[in-house]
Amino acid sequence: MSYDFKNLSFADFEDLARDLIGKELGVRFEAFCPGPDGGIDGRHAQTDANVILQAKHYEGSRLSKLKSTMKRERRAIDVLAPDRYLLATSCKFSPPSKASLAALIGPCLKSEADIFGPEDLNGLLRKYPEILKAHIKLWLSGAGVLDRVVRSAAHAYATITTEDIEHKVRVYASNPSFDQSLKKLRKHHVLIISGPPGVGKTTLAEMICYTFLSEDWELVPIRSLEDGFAAINDSKNQIFLFDDFLGRVALDKQALAHKDSELARFMSRIRRSPNARFILTTRGHIFEEARRVSEHLGDERLDVTKYVLDVGVYTRRIKARILYNHLLVAEVPKAHIRALIESGSLAEIIDHKNYNPRVIEAMTDSFRIEEIESSEYPAAFLTALKNPSKIWDTAFRNHIDNRCQHLLITMFFLSEYGVSIRNLRVAYDSLHATMSASYGLSHGPKDFEEALRILEGSFVSIRGENVFFVNPSLKDYLASYVSDPELLCRLAPTAKSIDWIANLWDFAQRNLTVSGEQERIARACVGLVNMFVKNPIWRPMRGGPGTLEYNDAGISKRWELLIEWWQVTDDIRFADTLMAIARNPQQGFSAWSDGETLIRFFTCLRDRDYGREFIYEEEFLTIVEKTLVDVICWQASRDELSSMVDAVDEAGSAIPESVSSALENAILQEFDEVESRISEEENISSLNDYIESLKKFTPRFGISETVLQSTISKVEDRITEIEENSTPASSPSFSSPKPHAEKFDDDALKNLFTPLLDE
Repeated sequence: MSYDFKNLSFADFEDLARDLIGKELGVRFEAFCPGPDGGIDGRHAQTDANVILQAKHYEGSRLSKLKSTMKRERRAIDVLAPDRYLLATSCKFSPPSKASLAALIGPCLKSEADIFGPEDLNGLLRKYPEILKAHIKLWLSGAGVLDRVVRSAAHAYATITTEDIEHKVRVYASNPSFDQSLKKLRKHHVLIISGPPGVGKTTLAEMICYTFLSEDWELVPIRSLEDGFAAINDSKNQIFLFDDFLGRVALDKQALAHKDSELARFMSRIRRSPNARFILTTRGHIFEEARRVSEHLGDERLDVTKYVLDVGVYTRRIKARILYNHLLVAEVPKAHIRALIESGSLAEIIDHKNYNPRVIEAMTDSFRIEEIESSEYPAAFLTALKNPSKIWDTAFRNHIDNRCQHLLITMFFLSEYGVSIRNLRVAYDSLHATMSASYGLSHGPKDFEEALRILEGSFVSIRGENVFFVNPSLKDYLASYVSDPELLCRLAPTAKSIDWIANLWDFAQRNLTVSGEQERIARACVGLVNMFVKNPIWRPMRGGPGTLEYNDAGISKRWELLIEWWQVTDDIRFADTLMAIARNPQQGFSAWSDGETLIRFFTCLRDRDYGREFIYEEEFLTIVEKTLVDVICWQASRDELSSMVDAVDEAGSAIPESVSSALENAILQEFDEVESRISEEENISSLNDYIESLKKFTPRFGISETVLQSTISKVEDRITEIEENSTPASSPSFSSPKPHAEKFDDDALKNLFTPLLDE
């Protein structure tokens, strides 16, 4: 493969040239430094033997531009008087033009072969592949890798595009965290990247994932553990990515209870799989809180898989390169860059205690820069570092109208991972009309299209049929903006889906602590009760006759909301609606989504977690009991049975005998029918989990050791059969460029950024 170097910055190209040519000549070049005239044209690298290397990154430029530059350089080269002068350039030229270029350089150029053009550099990359792998940014820019990323991610969720990847690669600055985290992943197969907001957790995770594609690993981005369980296949090499797995804003104990045991099981499965790797990202404070309240996440074995990414691991040079890359890729006007350099603000920005890549990204975005005078840019940059919320506050309050504000608020209470334009419009039309009427604002039928058009690129991105926040920090800002009980009370009645109002209610429970505030919001939801009865869980899929797609919350989630609102308000309408659904449930239940929730109703009601006896408690629990027995008997898979056994054991005496009996019969059936159940199974890790479940079930249900060993033997035979037809995968070996040891003082800092004025 040949590389055109277009995604490399000046500094990246210089690093690559120094590494490649130094390797070829068997010498070590010192890092670039200012030449005798202190200007850009004097940048060079030098060995102890007075051999000087210069790099000129002129990819896409005419040869005449390079020749003009070298003509000016001639005097500086003669002053340096090296024993040997070498030139590396990304500018293309023919043999005759190379000769004319050599004549301009003068006698210090001992041979035309000491001019390394793009073809020469590509030849060295083929000769020294370890250097290619060390320069991740160059490798990830290859068309073949980009194509594999896009194709492999398409089946999971089509949010990764070539444009997105190229942008991330161009702004990425290689740093020690890459090697350190990749080492943990190779050893443990699971990696948790934890750290404060905005330090680059997601970018690091994605860069690691992309490196696996060179050896034909399948990238599987997942939005839920259900996605992971459904996709894992030991016959493939798979790298799973679960970004922000504990939630982007907050996490409560009840929410954690839904996922921590499943997460522990999925991690266990990954560890035992020969061909799977798993990367998770989470905010540091959320992860530590989750570990405090969760038995599964508190397991000390997770410590070895955790890599804490802190901005503190970034050296001064790395922080400078992050800023440099963003200024270059975002095409920040030269006047603004000159203001940063001449004001002396670069050092203040790089050394600021609140330095954060997310702030750097925001303050190099063209949407903000266009309204900032170049002379004011340094001060605005430093203000953003002192108070990051102001980045979005001014733009949200002053730069967009109520149509756009309402759309962003609507999105806040929708999916964490983007929302379809179809669903967004339904929710927006209701919220926008109600809020506009409440505040006497005009509104019209074209407001949605207009708001989406205005926000695209600066606040949201549109990929296919889905809309996403352009930056996670925007959602952080909105979390503070909507933390207003009066606003939440006005928003609640506008809900058009149960999922949307459930997200609003969860947010209110986490953020409103003053007595009576939650009750006000619950009372504002009384008018939504008909929606709980009428909204279908599934709806016909567009373009797919006879197939269904998810539409709105399942039955057990609806029951939970209604019973919580009844408990807070004592309003009989919530209780009556719950019972109407319970007596005539539509579209049934799912063992995966409803099983553990149904079990929790027994403990929550009988242990009075809801505060007092539910008005229809006896009848409701009778319905729950019958439903739960049916789910266990007819729907539960072995994975779901394992989870339900844990939930029943935790519930203890609150669980009726019929449920325990149904669960026991289902487990015994697993032993009786093991051969038929595993005959089509191709997933070794799933079979290993099966064995662990069987061992767990044995003492719980009085199964003899003889029966257990006989059953395990059948599962192990199936594992052996699969292993004979598969080859375990090894993680690819990559490394970041070694950080340069030179002193990166203010002169070096200024020298790094000056080429941006000459580009």
